[in-house]
Amino acid sequence: MTMRVERARGVSGAACAIVVALALGACSDDKDAQLGSAPAPDSTRTAVVQTADGPVQGRIASGVSQFLGIPFAASPVGDLRWRPPQPPQPWTETRSTLAYGDTCAQTNTLGVFASPSASEDCLFVNVFAPRAIKADARLPVMVWIYGGALFDGESDDYDGSKLVARGDVVVVTFNYRLNVFGFLSHPALDDEGHAFSNYGFMDQQFAFEWVRDNIAAFGGDPGNVTIFGESAGGRSILAHLVSPTAAGLFQRAIIESGAGLPTTDLASAETEGVSFAEQVGCQSDDAEQTTQCLRALSVEEIQSMAPRFQSRQILPLDGTILTQTLDQALASGEFNQVPIISGTNKDENTLFIGLNELNSGRALTDDEYTGQIQSRYGDDAGEVLAAYPLTAYDSAGAASSALTTDSGYVCPALDEDRRFSQYVPVYAYEFTDRTAPAYAPPVSFDYGAYHTSEIQYLFPLYAGGQGTPHELSDAQSALSDDMVSYWTRFAAVSDPNAEGTPDWPAYATDRPRYQSLELPEPVTRDVADLAAAHHCDLWDALAGR
Repeated sequence: MTMRVERARGVSGAACAIVVALALGACSDDKDAQLGSAPAPDSTRTAVVQTADGPVQGRIASGVSQFLGIPFAASPVGDLRWRPPQPPQPWTETRSTLAYGDTCAQTNTLGVFASPSASEDCLFVNVFAPRAIKADARLPVMVWIYGGALFDGESDDYDGSKLVARGDVVVVTFNYRLNVFGFLSHPALDDEGHAFSNYGFMDQQFAFEWVRDNIAAFGGDPGNVTIFGESAGGRSILAHLVSPTAAGLFQRAIIESGAGLPTTDLASAETEGVSFAEQVGCQSDDAEQTTQCLRALSVEEIQSMAPRFQSRQILPLDGTILTQTLDQALASGEFNQVPIISGTNKDENTLFIGLNELNSGRALTDDEYTGQIQSRYGDDAGEVLAAYPLTAYDSAGAASSALTTDSGYVCPALDEDRRFSQYVPVYAYEFTDRTAPAYAPPVSFDYGAYHTSEIQYLFPLYAGGQGTPHELSDAQSALSDDMVSYWTRFAAVSDPNAEGTPDWPAYATDRPRYQSLELPEPVTRDVADLAAAHHCDLWDALAGR
């Protein structure tokens, strides 16, 4: 079924969505964001670019061309809710793309990381291209997938201008459906005859297809695409590496702080979906009545009646988008084999321990830390506490962060690096700048090289949806330049090395090495030392018990 597409309303997460927790509709007063306004060309506007759906004109900012809020799919509302994405309604008049479109419906913001939204009209793509667009330039294309645990996040927090200006690439960011809107299984929905469950991943792949079909008009090469993302964005990369429906849509992948792909069986996911339908009053013995009820609910009704489903993401093996686990793919080699950059940050979990402290209004106590370890690890708790004694850290929060950083991020990522390297080139890294600016409020311990801290070195002034941006120091700016060079050079030729940056060797099984992204400049180190520093022998042993 084809539905009328709601026109882009040009809302910015910073300017609108943070005003109220469940903002309704649009709040942009930028008339140029509306279809058909077509301002007269001037030095602040781009050339008009013809996409497959209609002509667009953006703005010149930060020295590059920016096209913001281009619809890449129809608004997934009404009968299109919980269906695969559909093409947008084409347009003929030049569409002014000067402001980001609405962000996808979400309530849980992980502190200042994201901004709440009550919009489903959110499937927009943003393109950052060189100031002078040449349709025959065939530049490398980098497609960014934001993080947020697959239940929050938005594309408008990521300014691709530096990557474009310094790396001679085209950068694309986009929104995708989140939480229960993007990842819902239910027998009544799943039996309708379409791909089901992993709608957020379908949106991502639909955006990849949009890039394939349109990016040449912006000077990009549709046959030279690197997908990259952080946290849930990195996990999304893993999903596309194992997804048969993503085959051929990208040629390289960069995984930032995104180890692990927590899939489940379809029956368990559908049980959760039935629970959701019961919670919102739609569960019925009649399948059609159930689906009609679910699709008739407003966003506000869903968010208010079923809040616990707004902070979950259940990724079933649906048989179409996801057909196997990551472990199965790595054991067999049956995945989309492309060169990979993969890495983590030295202090990943300080962000989450800090957010817990901010939410509760108090720091984690020593007794609470010990109790959590005993409860979580049972007979193995003594071994874990011996590896992470409170006496080795300034606070219980710092100790807890170190433990969860190692067990949940660094060691699983190193295991994946080893296994991926059996099939494809892998370049491993650790981001280690513990002086990285923090966009979240201060807590009782230093955030250090926290989860998301590396993003501001690629996307200038990154501060989440509601955080405080900070300029980088001169030394940090130099590290940023090196990282931008690494990322964009890899996007161009599958190898991050270029003249002017410290050499970064590929992961080798006989002597695996990684790049420590540190001040004053990146240094190559042995993976064995990294694994030892993060107690990976312990976590590998516990995983095998």
